[in-house]
Amino acid sequence: MKILVLNHEYPPVGGGGGKVSQDIAEGLVRNGHKVYVLSSLIYPEARVENRNGVTIHRLFCRRKYAYKARLLDMAIFVFASIVYGYRFIKKENPDLIHAHFAVPAGAAAWVLAKITHKPFLITAHLGDVPGGVPEKTGEIFRFIFPFTKPIWRDAVKIIAVSEYTKQLAQKSYPSVSIQVIPNGVNVKEIGSGTIKINNPPQIVYAGRFVEQKNPIQIVRTLASIADLPWHCILIGDGPLHEIVQEEIHKTGLKNRITLVGWVDPTHVINYFMKSDILFMPSLNEGLPVTMVHAMATGLALIVSDVGGCRELIQNDINGYLVNPNHPEEFSKVMRSLLINPQKLLAIRQGSRKSADYYDINKIVDSYETALLQIINGNTLG
Repeated sequence: MKILVLNHEYPPVGGGGGKVSQDIAEGLVRNGHKVYVLSSLIYPEARVENRNGVTIHRLFCRRKYAYKARLLDMAIFVFASIVYGYRFIKKENPDLIHAHFAVPAGAAAWVLAKITHKPFLITAHLGDVPGGVPEKTGEIFRFIFPFTKPIWRDAVKIIAVSEYTKQLAQKSYPSVSIQVIPNGVNVKEIGSGTIKINNPPQIVYAGRFVEQKNPIQIVRTLASIADLPWHCILIGDGPLHEIVQEEIHKTGLKNRITLVGWVDPTHVINYFMKSDILFMPSLNEGLPVTMVHAMATGLALIVSDVGGCRELIQNDINGYLVNPNHPEEFSKVMRSLLINPQKLLAIRQGSRKSADYYDINKIVDSYETALLQIINGNTLG
């Protein structure tokens, strides 16, 4: 099977959605398939490279930041993917096109499918679904929503990363059928070693510094438990970075919270392996691969009771779900773990056990089955 993947974010560009597409692509290569990726170029990355068997073509889209895509970046990516993708399809003749994110990659896949008669499928990650991240994409969908309907209608298969993402998508596109395949990680590779509580315990956050992720709440929660021993690592960057930094100084926590900036998603695991608790007080989430990685490394999860997080967390087993509208509950739960090392250890051990369901090999096998079904039942050719 020969697969052309479109994703405007592929590591080291982008966040969780990019890492998901990378893990799936590399898994399919291990299963004997050929995978080619069209993604965005950020210098000094090579225009064409081979990583773990996946051939990556990075297109010039005027993208400046690894952690965010501007509307202009995405629009150029669509145009560039159509032009480059058409030439590529004529040369390499892939069996199908796999778009990660209905917007922007889905738009390019839809056009390419029309002009080359190749089937295409979409993996929806939440931000590409109307209402998924309203504070980020609400205004955009007000204008582009009518143009997205053909993308969802004409895809031969649509996959959502969580039941929440599926249900939200079907509110806007009620006639489409959607299959859920969760995000996965290499559990065997990263979920090894003895779990030990750090002294002091280390809290970690990894993600964009944007309103959806609610990073300012992390600082405020930690300020409320400053009487306890802990250290915190904040991984990421974004428009709220300066506001978070100001809050850290205002609360007197500059010696206890370390801002490491944006790092390659593959390096986030190194920080997780040295930590005890993942803290993510998000306002919306699909099925964040960051949390799945945290589970595999054996972190206790303190996260918001929103979206796909509910599909990952079992209270008192691998972490805690907290209503983000009651931020004082974050402090209460965090304190309960920090004052009880045995409880923290038990939650961490439960977290690692919970990760088995999301092993990347199982996820890749599910994708492989879905892709083969498309090829065997292709009606577009």
